[in-house]
Amino acid sequence: MELKVEEEIFPTAGAFTISRGSRTEIRVVTVTLRDDVHVGRGECVPYARYDETVDSVMEEIRDLSQDLKNGLNRQYLQSRLPAGAARNGLDCAFWDLEARREGKPVWQLAGKERPKPLVTAYTLSLGEPDSMRAKAGENAHRPLLKVKLGTDGDLERIEAVREGAPHATIIVDANEGWSVEQYHELAPQFVRLGVAMVEQPLPAGNDDALKGIERPLPVCADESCHDRASLPSLEGKYDLINIKVDKTGGLTEAFALEQAARQSGYGIMVGCMLGTSLAMAPAFLVAQQADYVDLDGPLLLAADREPGFIFDESVMAMPENGLWG
Repeated sequence: MELKVEEEIFPTAGAFTISRGSRTEIRVVTVTLRDDVHVGRGECVPYARYDETVDSVMEEIRDLSQDLKNGLNRQYLQSRLPAGAARNGLDCAFWDLEARREGKPVWQLAGKERPKPLVTAYTLSLGEPDSMRAKAGENAHRPLLKVKLGTDGDLERIEAVREGAPHATIIVDANEGWSVEQYHELAPQFVRLGVAMVEQPLPAGNDDALKGIERPLPVCADESCHDRASLPSLEGKYDLINIKVDKTGGLTEAFALEQAARQSGYGIMVGCMLGTSLAMAPAFLVAQQADYVDLDGPLLLAADREPGFIFDESVMAMPENGLWG
């Protein structure tokens, strides 16, 4: 088994801003597995919030070169690496390789139904209310808008977005930027403005204040939920979880987390780091029955891979051949 690991850089369509900072490009790690005949690929997005860098993730993957020569497979990989970007890149490359070896799509190998087109959220970067109102107006035709928040003035931002997009469903992402007092203050106002839910209002690891409180605005765990091992700590605090393959460490665990979370009564959101269509493809399979889909990464880039997802405004569909799986 031949392993290739490389960094690739893609420009964003303008600055993308959240409460932790702004970026004008993304740096992703592309993993390629090659046997004598077939090639499988995966993309992962190292995330500083989880102490990951492009260099550390590439080193983590390359350290398995000998294991691959000795027969490392996708099943053994689950215990060989922890959940995170490195395992995700390899796991998704394994799935792609298996599909090409078998001559069957990944959805069929996984025992799933043929994937259908999905409506994805479209993300509005954090900014001043006036600029966010204008951006919302430009995208008012989209059925689902996701708004980045997490600093002072969040109520004014949502009021501005609602003025710009009076009919869209709005979900918000606080990126761990609120206190429980801010949640109590903002939740009823956001409900009045038609906001459907908030992602990760409190910092992960400091979210016990959510336990048992009245939550008029449903709360979705993002940074607090990585894989199935996260679920016991979420009880009584969250109404939904956000599944991202870079957090779960790949499609294998993402499927398992989705099933376990549903059995525990959580709503499901399937999200992404800011990546290309290659990173969205595995998540697209997990998202088929999700309550909220947030796989707009390619829409936020100035340039995507070819072939990439086919977008009709906010409706996304997998290309027939050549991308993944």
